[in-house]
Amino acid sequence: MNKKIIIILVIGLQVVLHVSAKAQLDQEKEAIKAVIEKETASFLNVDYKTWSSLWVKAPYSYWSYSDSTGTSYVEGWDNLNTTYANYFKNSKPSKAEITYTWIEIRVFEDGAYAQFVQKVYDEIDYDETSQMRVLEKKDGKWKLICVGAIARYTR
Repeated sequence: MNKKIIIILVIGLQVVLHVSAKAQLDQEKEAIKAVIEKETASFLNVDYKTWSSLWVKAPYSYWSYSDSTGTSYVEGWDNLNTTYANYFKNSKPSKAEITYTWIEIRVFEDGAYAQFVQKVYDEIDYDETSQMRVLEKKDGKWKLICVGAIARYTR
């Protein structure tokens, strides 16, 4: 085979592989966004079954939140599940409008990190938080292992 043809084929193959890898990464990022959005929506809509299905049920699962009233955190799935049992029994679904400004999503094999700003508007209040999520891919599906949120307050 001619040397020029071989070089063209190699370059063409590299381009195809690069485009394919980028498309796969973009699909993973969209799947991660979908899990995060679904977790928030199911929490606000008091849908325990969906909410819990989006978490890795492990001792290293972690949730934290900080606002002007204080800071709290929960370590481990069992504690997280117990902490929110009352919320899922007694709360009413929200009609909140939620928007996301995605800052960064990084994928590392079967792990991912996402950072974003979330704005929640409901009939009573407006809440803006800087948030991050850590996810693991289990059985081909992205699931949460860590939630961190800090509320933003303007002066």
